[in-house]
Amino acid sequence: MQAVEILLANLPITIYATPNENVNTGERVIVSTTNGLELGIVKNKVDTNEDLATIVRKATQEDITTNCENCKLSRSLLSEIKKEAQRLGLDMKIGFVCYNLDKTKLSINYTADDRVDFRELIKLLGSKYKTRIEMRQIGNRDETKMIGAMGICGRETCCKSFLSDFDKVSIKMAKNQNISLNPTRINGMCGRLLCCLKYEDEFYDEMQKKMPKVGFSVTTPDGKGTVTATDFLRETVTVSFTKDDTTEIKTYELKDIQKDKK
Repeated sequence: MQAVEILLANLPITIYATPNENVNTGERVIVSTTNGLELGIVKNKVDTNEDLATIVRKATQEDITTNCENCKLSRSLLSEIKKEAQRLGLDMKIGFVCYNLDKTKLSINYTADDRVDFRELIKLLGSKYKTRIEMRQIGNRDETKMIGAMGICGRETCCKSFLSDFDKVSIKMAKNQNISLNPTRINGMCGRLLCCLKYEDEFYDEMQKKMPKVGFSVTTPDGKGTVTATDFLRETVTVSFTKDDTTEIKTYELKDIQKDKK
């Protein structure tokens, strides 16, 4: 099914809407979603089987101004809502609050380890702010994507800057890349495994098949030796030769050696 991919302005998530010939990539549009009216940016046309939202119209300058004001108001409410949740003794972390465009709904995004009974909180906030309250439980990665953070690389986290979906990341990827399994090295700001471990996983997986393992015997231009180290990025193999109680170590390009049969 042909659709238009749209990145929402207030919630950094992607939705899909019915195609509209009057809108182009990069344009701001008003979209009717299950969350009400939302401001979004058209990304590109895609094929999808997901339920589609509806593009109401192109966004006006007034829409953009209203959305900015709503964002400022939402941020100002965050500390108040956190205090109310603490006062009620709710074991949850509220990370992001946002109004939809026409302020008919206030979405409160939170993380929690266990189920939380927030009925009293919804009742209190609905009465106070005179709007519909939606509590939305999200994961740690979603929270970082919404709030934003600096990664250990010194740049804005990938989830905030460009990722629209989260790929599956496993500890095996870190092992394949010979990265220390220290949590401070392989975990992101969200506390989960770094998304960037996925980027080069295919390359390392392929190199694992090509490279001889450490300790294996190989044939080199200088004779048979034992692999002592490998460098996947440089595609080199370090080999040791032992003769007459003397050990010599040399490094070769992968193409210049041959694995010996076991």
